[in-house]
Amino acid sequence: MNLEVFVLGCGGMMPLPNRHLTSVLLRREGELFLFDGGEGTQVSLRRLNLRWKKISAVFVSHTHADHVTGIPGLLMLSSQVDRDDPLYIIGPPRIGEYIEMNRRVLDMYINYEIIVKEITEPGIVYEGEGFHVRCFSLRHTKPCFGYVFEEDMRPGEFHPERAEALGVPRGPLWSRLQSGESVALSGGREVQPSDVLGAPRSGRKFSFVTDTMAFPGISEEVAGSDLFVCEGMFEKELEESAREKKHMTAEQAARIALEARVKKLALIHYSPRYTEFNLKQLAREAEAVFPETVLSRDRTVFPIEYDEP
Repeated sequence: MNLEVFVLGCGGMMPLPNRHLTSVLLRREGELFLFDGGEGTQVSLRRLNLRWKKISAVFVSHTHADHVTGIPGLLMLSSQVDRDDPLYIIGPPRIGEYIEMNRRVLDMYINYEIIVKEITEPGIVYEGEGFHVRCFSLRHTKPCFGYVFEEDMRPGEFHPERAEALGVPRGPLWSRLQSGESVALSGGREVQPSDVLGAPRSGRKFSFVTDTMAFPGISEEVAGSDLFVCEGMFEKELEESAREKKHMTAEQAARIALEARVKKLALIHYSPRYTEFNLKQLAREAEAVFPETVLSRDRTVFPIEYDEP
């Protein structure tokens, strides 16, 4: 089952000619999930040829303009593609008010159901087949949340030689054992999945954190992520300014990644003060702490593979 992450916009505060505002899309097979929707989100969706009709849920970190100004256009666009399924919008208090005000003032034509869920406490906010999304509190100038998309544990590897030794014939019974069901053989003997499967295997994990000052709890929440998308808004010499504005430096993001033992860190949400050339300084400072760091750019794609031995 394919799992991919698309950076639709990597900028913070204001859009630049080659840098849309913060927006990240996760695709699991044909289902899409959007994390924030800054200005320019639709442009990257179009250029990547992604089917916005398949977006099941939008997860909003907070209601600052550079994270939500792309959502109204997306809502109107979805009315042009015969959408049947509801769209979930999940975020902090007042996200519902923001959506409703835009619908009313812009006189939006919406021909599908929009379900808004305002977060009242950290925890699981969305569940699907084989995965869930949970949120946790960040520390910014207004209520803000990070998100973790995590797949369920998978059955262990199937060992055909064990099944054959136990007399289980090839065919449907093997499939049932692989899916976690016990099977009965002739004579009343029962074979359990544990008899033919190895240890359970982990699913994949993606974490999204932006607009927060650094604090120890973040590393606990994102621990073990296959991909950790995190703001790296400033360079190290501006750490004091970052703290005052409740943002992070690239180096602080890298320290969290190191403590959390993530597999890859993708920096995002850069200050507009940094040109494409200047961004290399952010990368150098982060890589010195956590070598598996990359600078995300608009329309960067990150495939997430299963961690198999």
